[in-house]
Amino acid sequence: MQATTTLSSTLTLASLLFMPLSALAAEPASGNVFTIGGGVGAATSYSGGDKIQALPVVILDYAMSNGFFASTTRGLGYGGQAGPFSYSAALGYRGERADHKRTGVNGMGGSNYLKGMGAVKGNASALLEMGYSPLPGLQLSVSSDIPLTQRDNGANLHLGASGQIYGRSDSKGQQQDTVSLSLQAGWGEKKYVQTMYGVTAVQAANTAFKRYTPKGGFYEAQASASWEHRIDARWSVNTLVGVTTLLGDAGKSPIVQRKTTPIGAVYATYRY
Repeated sequence: MQATTTLSSTLTLASLLFMPLSALAAEPASGNVFTIGGGVGAATSYSGGDKIQALPVVILDYAMSNGFFASTTRGLGYGGQAGPFSYSAALGYRGERADHKRTGVNGMGGSNYLKGMGAVKGNASALLEMGYSPLPGLQLSVSSDIPLTQRDNGANLHLGASGQIYGRSDSKGQQQDTVSLSLQAGWGEKKYVQTMYGVTAVQAANTAFKRYTPKGGFYEAQASASWEHRIDARWSVNTLVGVTTLLGDAGKSPIVQRKTTPIGAVYATYRY
């Protein structure tokens, strides 16, 4: 599942990191549920960068029993489930990419390697998602991020599959440990791939990069393994390791320093 939110300066990490949380929120609830959490993650400062940096993970997710939710990872919207199908529609925010290294708590999203490229401005987005579970423990999903402002940033689409490969319950029959594998492919329209990986004539004049006009299409593939350990009904600890690689014209971009990069995170959550 793609999660484009206030943490969107680290989209590659966020799109994998919050799969367990999104799946959890899709479960039918007897009442409102508030999830709070935090930890540390590791990812590149921009898609195609070569420097792995640590970043804070902050999770605030309020899911109402009627389907409405407000979340730092899912945006503001509505979701539900009908048998094996799940769905959601939300308003989110895609953060900017700076053309210089940023410092501070929100220091991700830029690199001095991009100096002269100018900033990719952030935008409000419509986040749409559909999921299907053909078998217990298996989830197929398709999600889209469609800009509502800064429309030249372009839309993207993610196809995902995640499956539980190990589960262990405690003496009371409550799930205690869950290990899952996830695969995801990202497709972008021409505007999106141009914005994120292209070099315009103006940008080429301001930098040492040659002009580059990529086509739309599949631009990214991701794989990850996650382990959720539930301490009790409210507390859980999550660990994730993964890898992302750029595909097609995105991987050939002159601004890409490293096509394949690792990602990871450790974070705890509390639900009440």
